[in-house]
Amino acid sequence: MIDLIIFLLLLGLGFFIGQMLERSHYRSIRQRESELSAIPSIAAKKLPTEFEPCDTQLVAGNVVISVDFFKKFVAGLRTLVGGRVSSYESLIDRARREALLRMKEEARHLGAHYVFNIKMETSSISKGRNDSVGSVEVLAYGTAIIKK
Repeated sequence: MIDLIIFLLLLGLGFFIGQMLERSHYRSIRQRESELSAIPSIAAKKLPTEFEPCDTQLVAGNVVISVDFFKKFVAGLRTLVGGRVSSYESLIDRARREALLRMKEEARHLGAHYVFNIKMETSSISKGRNDSVGSVEVLAYGTAIIKK
């Protein structure tokens, strides 16, 4: 019985700390997105003519985010009944937005005014027991345009 109480206590503690950290990360993301909104980024392959002539530079942003125990637990329960695994959806959303921000920060550091031809790669880099997701990596990359 004591083991069950300890398990539930740790599960609840993980839930509240995980929620607090996730909210904090989302606040940071929203703040940085507003700061970097002056650097447009699109997936178009053709450079708009208003930027020619210009210099180009490859920019990339990479992030690895670990799945907390509570998200793994809830996802495990969801696999029993099927449906959306919303606990992982927020993890992927945070990772993608963070990778794009890191790419834009690199572009800003180079003095770029625009990033185009953006691509994203997502992968699970750490497998847990029974091939459960351990960590998610997202790489965002594109071409930074630096006006001459």
